[in-house]
Amino acid sequence: MTTCPICDKPTAPDHAPFCSRGCKDRDLLQWLGEGYRIPVKENDEEGLDIGESHP
Repeated sequence: MTTCPICDKPTAPDHAPFCSRGCKDRDLLQWLGEGYRIPVKENDEEGLDIGESHP
């Protein structure tokens, strides 16, 4: 049995992977409010000159 990632209650088929509409909305608000962030790896700037052409 899977559990809700917000509150660990059993998931409900109508709201999967959450247990309720409330947990589903809380998760959406975290994304919209930038509460969740995806880690970004800094790119190497070497070789990214504007005048440089790539094959």
